[in-house]
Formats: sequence, C-alpha cells, structure tokens
Amino acid sequence: MATHTRPIRAGLRFVTTEHAAHGFEVIIADEPLDSPFRDPDDGVRAGAPERLLRVGAVQCAWNPDAPAMEATLRTGVAVAVAEGAEIVFLQELTRSPYFCVLPDEPDALARFGEPLESGPTVTLARSLATEHNVAVHASLYEQAGIERGYNTAICVDASGVLVAHTRKTHIPEFEYYHEDVYFEPGDDGCPVVDVAGARLGFPTCWDQWFPELARKLSMDGAEVIVYPTAIGSEPHRPGFDSQPMWRQMIAANGLANATFMVAVNRTGVEGPISFYGSSFISDPYGRVIVEAPRDRPAVLVAQLDLGQRADWLDFGLMYTRRPDAYGRLADSTDLGRPPGALGS
Repeated sequence: MATHTRPIRAGLRFVTTEHAAHGFEVIIADEPLDSPFRDPDDGVRAGAPERLLRVGAVQCAWNPDAPAMEATLRTGVAVAVAEGAEIVFLQELTRSPYFCVLPDEPDALARFGEPLESGPTVTLARSLATEHNVAVHASLYEQAGIERGYNTAICVDASGVLVAHTRKTHIPEFEYYHEDVYFEPGDDGCPVVDVAGARLGFPTCWDQWFPELARKLSMDGAEVIVYPTAIGSEPHRPGFDSQPMWRQMIAANGLANATFMVAVNRTGVEGPISFYGSSFISDPYGRVIVEAPRDRPAVLVAQLDLGQRADWLDFGLMYTRRPDAYGRLADSTDLGRPPGALGS
C-alpha cells in the first residue's frame, strides 16, 4: 500500500491510497474540533475530552461485478481500520444497484433482496468485523415474507454479532426514486443501540429530511446518527442540485439535537441518476468535520469527542422544550403533495 499525505487544516489529513486495482481518497480528522460550549470551570469535562470514538465511512460506486464490488468494500474498510476506525459505515443498499430508478424493475425482491440474518450483506459485514475486530454497518433489501420487503440498515459488532437492524421509516415516492414500489415503511421505531461504547441510531437516506426522527433519536439517547444514503441528480429537473440542501439539512439536525451525524452516499452513474457522493461527518455544533468528493471513491475517518453532546445540551436544547405546544406535529398532512401523486 502506497500513501502520501498533505495537510488541509490543523488536525486534518488528506491521503491518497492505492491497493490492488482500487484507489480511495482518504480524509482523516485525527483530532476532534474544540467544544466551544464546554465550561472551562467544569471539573468533569474541562480539559481532556470525556469519551473518544474513531469512526470511518466508505464511499464508492456500485459495480455490477459482484466480486469486484466486494473487493472494493473490503479495501475501503481495511483502509479505515488502518487509520484507527473502531466502527465503519457503508452506503445504502451496500451491495446492490439503486434499482428504484424504475417503477417496474422486474422481480426486484427476488433478484436483489436477501434474508436479514443469513444473506450476503450480513455475511460480508460479519467477515469484515471479525477480520478487523471492529463494528461494521451496512444496508440491504430485506426479504421479510411480505410483498415489498424493507430497506434495512444493519450493524454487526466486532465479534460478528448482529446488534442492530433498522428499517427505513420514510419512503420516497417520486420520479426516479420509486422506493414506495419496493419498500414497506419501517415498523421498528428506529431504535438506539449500544455499539463500540457509544449510542447510535441507524435511519436511512430519506429519513435525513425529517427533523422529527432526528429529535426522537436524540431524545432516546443517540450520540451518533448514521444515514446510509443513495442520493443524486433529479433527471426531470436537470438544473437542480440538492447536495447543498442535503448537507445543510443533516448538519442542522445534528445541531438541533446535539448529535454527531454520518451521511455515507454512493458515487457513479446508474441509469439516468448521477449520485453525488459528498459523504460527510458533522458534530453536535453542526460543523462538518470531514467530507468526501462528489465523484470519487473515498474513505473518511474522524475522531469524535462524544462529550460534546453533553456540552451542547447544556445550552438548553432539550430541557426548555414545550411538548404541549407541538401536538400538530403528529397530524397527517398532504401539504406539498402534487395533484395526482400516489395516495392523494
């Protein structure tokens, strides 16, 4: 493995890594950003960070050659682990194409679906976890004995045990993202789980746009919220680029809820969609710590100071809430639904 590094800013390194036929850009935040709301007179949290967690994320394009795709994922995880990651996150539908481009992909569940406990994705995650002694997160099209299946995020701990599976809650239903045809909405409440010494939530992609879910996860104690993602161009609106809004939305939800956010997207062109990568990790203050390019495979590694969540919660984000004023949030609405859309 050959590497060269150049500094970007204090505490951030850019590494180009070549291994076999696969190359990644690797962006590493070796030190957490400072915690500006940390009380310097607090004898508990002043000075050294309270708890550290080093995380990695692998961004790549889908490859129709399954062994080559697996080799890319294995290389990306190995690169993240070599840089000290304790848990590594992979993109939405990790081993699959984004087949939801079409509203009538034939036999999608039979072709791309898999059992939760014994399918190829969890098998790969277990293999990577036990090989590297780290937790591994991935995503799959879950066969669950129902017509449409689920879009499910999983996490396997360092011993190979499946410790989390979370079904995507919000399902997009518009041009080139016809997920409502293939996925049932999640029914598990998006739990928070203990992994690698931290509290994590594992929603998926379109869930990013719903502040209610980020708030619920934060109230359940999530310190890190991870979104495996497949998002890119809008072919029917060629002049529109959602990437800046996507990035801002996720980081802002982290700021509002005092959580670290991990968004791990794919790159490449699949049919009419150009996926825009740009995977990133942000902190509880809404600051992007590391970010991938739009159009190239990349590995992100960041050192997180989990104590920053408690620091920012001291600002009053939770204890000054007024739940009695928010009843309208639980109401159904068709606001923004175009005439003739499914369900209208």
